[in-house]
Amino acid sequence: MSDTIMNQMREKMAQAVQAFSKSLATVRAGRANPNLLNNIYVDYYGASTPLNQIATVSAPEARMLLITLYDKTALTNVEKAIQKADLGLSPSNDGNVIRINIPALTEERRRDLVKVVGKYAEEARVQVRNIRREANDQLKKDSDLTEDELRSMQDVVQKETDNRIADIDQLAKDKEAEITEV
Repeated sequence: MSDTIMNQMREKMAQAVQAFSKSLATVRAGRANPNLLNNIYVDYYGASTPLNQIATVSAPEARMLLITLYDKTALTNVEKAIQKADLGLSPSNDGNVIRINIPALTEERRRDLVKVVGKYAEEARVQVRNIRREANDQLKKDSDLTEDELRSMQDVVQKETDNRIADIDQLAKDKEAEITEV
C-alpha cells in the first residue's frame, strides 16, 4: 500500500515539474520560439481551436515567427487571436502567411517576464507541496505502518519534495538567466 502511495506521489510530482517546464516555454525570452503561440486558441468555424492544429508555426529567423495556415480563410481570425492573447506581438499578414516580428525586450519588460517566471515557479512549488501533503495524509491513514515506518516514509516524501522543488528552482533560474541575457 505505501509503495503505491509513494509511486503515485513521485509520478504526480514529476508531472507538476513537467507542466512547469511547459509553461516556461510560453514565456518570451527575446528569441523567436514557436512555443510562444502554444496557448493561443482561434475561433475556427465556431469552435475554439488551438493554433497549432490549424497552422504550422516556424521560426525562420532569430526574431521572426512564420505562421502558415492550412486554410487561408482563417487568416484574420488567427491575427485577431494573436492580438487578443496580449503577448506584445503584432502580426502582419500578406494574404498567404502571417509574420510576427519579435521585438527586442526592454529592461522593464524583462523584469516583468522574470516576475511571471517567479509566479509560475511558486505555483509549481505549491502544487508539489500539496502533493506532499496528500501523500503524508494517505500514509497516516495506512494502518499497516508502525510509527517508525511512518516517520521514515515521511522523510522519504520530504526528500522527494525537496528534490522536485530544487528542480523547479533550477528551471526558473535558467529561464530568468535566458530572459535577462542581453
